[in-house]
Amino acid sequence: MEPDIKVKNNTAPSNNSASLFESRPPSLQINDATDGTEAMTNKDSFDDNHKAMAGSSSDPESGLPEKELPSQLEAPTPVHHDRPQPPNGGLTAWVQVVAGFAIFFNTWGVLNTFGVFQTYYETGQLFVESSSNIAWIGAIQSYCVLLGGLVAGPIYDRGYFRHLILSGSFLIVLGFMMLSICHTYWQALLAQGFCSGIGAGLLFVPSLAVLPAYFSTRLGLAMGLAASGSSLGGVIYPIMFYRLLVIHDVGFGWAVRGLGFVALLTLVVPVCFMRMGAKPIKPRAIFDWTVLTDWPFLIFTVATTIGFVGLYVVLFYVSYFAFETHAASAEMAFYLVPVLNVASMFGRTLPNALSDKTGPINLLVPGAIICGGLTFAMIGVESLAGIIIFTLLYGFFSGVFIALPPVCFVRLTADKSKIGTRMGIGFACFGCGVLVGGPGGGGVLGIDPANLHWTSLWVYGGTFAFVSGFLLAGLRFWLSKGKLLAKV
Repeated sequence: MEPDIKVKNNTAPSNNSASLFESRPPSLQINDATDGTEAMTNKDSFDDNHKAMAGSSSDPESGLPEKELPSQLEAPTPVHHDRPQPPNGGLTAWVQVVAGFAIFFNTWGVLNTFGVFQTYYETGQLFVESSSNIAWIGAIQSYCVLLGGLVAGPIYDRGYFRHLILSGSFLIVLGFMMLSICHTYWQALLAQGFCSGIGAGLLFVPSLAVLPAYFSTRLGLAMGLAASGSSLGGVIYPIMFYRLLVIHDVGFGWAVRGLGFVALLTLVVPVCFMRMGAKPIKPRAIFDWTVLTDWPFLIFTVATTIGFVGLYVVLFYVSYFAFETHAASAEMAFYLVPVLNVASMFGRTLPNALSDKTGPINLLVPGAIICGGLTFAMIGVESLAGIIIFTLLYGFFSGVFIALPPVCFVRLTADKSKIGTRMGIGFACFGCGVLVGGPGGGGVLGIDPANLHWTSLWVYGGTFAFVSGFLLAGLRFWLSKGKLLAKV
């Protein structure tokens, strides 16, 4: 029986025929567009010159001899094989994780601190605005971080990583210093919302896109450790702000300047030590239009965006809820944000490390559903003990929304040279969820301090979290074709 030769385009060679795609004689070139008949014709043209193959052992599937096959059909190695394999460890690789930790400390760590600023602004000591308007400061700051990735991703893909790190670090520090001299709502919106937000947006996606060049099998662990910087930032920044402002009574200006000096010191690490693992082979388009036909990517992005709505309802208002309902003292209300972020530190490292074994979406699904259930449970919480327990649990399970989506984007992107661009697109969409969750939640809460609709707020946030979890569950079963134990 004559051997059946099949050549598929863009298919990586298996290990037992690694040399099959290295160099093919001109007489054996097969057009990728040809059908099986044309391939057989090309095969017949050289089969007569190699009749010795007939007596040798053959592969049961292809019919080709096992020993002669590698030297007979060889083609150029696919371009992506020219890229060096990630070391999955070593001093240089782990230094990138430390630098990523510092960036998360000053991006998501600062965003996670806004609940403290929301509570302080609500007192009217700096300016007087409604809860919804105040929430716009934090929402725009978060949105700029997420939307900034849409621009920073393609810039990163073009090799301008150092420019992003330097400019982003400068804007974050500048935002703190400008906020320290603000006295009106619009000044705070420009300094804290736009300046700091844009700076963080230039840093966030590139810091994530660097890590896949250094890690593959341990990528979840690496990203989880880097993402835990946001939790530590969410602990140190609010405690420092409160103690400088209230305990040491240095005033709002110097309290914020103190945060700016911490940001300046910690951002020295990525500025000095963070490096791209491998520059892209060729520039990519600003927008990757293939995402519009990549249904798993689209469904994941929409589902996680919906989840961010519920996430930011809690992050913005849990501290103010404890303060306004008198369930906690003013001091304890400020400390709820650090408590949430301490728990979130474990929620951003342990699931990520586990995701290398189980798959990230398998962990993101229960995380979203549990967050929804906890938000609904807040309807019945009235005591300080109940708020603290809720804060600890929510902090842990909400960590998956920050730490796991980057790992999911890597898994859902076949062409790794587009990771920066695709992460930018995805996180820009997540920013829409922030806008709906923060200011939208303030609108649901109301503007009358004597009649705030807390039950409606928790229903609002919990519903979005549940919808997100169910959509992610549907995507998980679609990708696994209904298999319960599949790694997705």
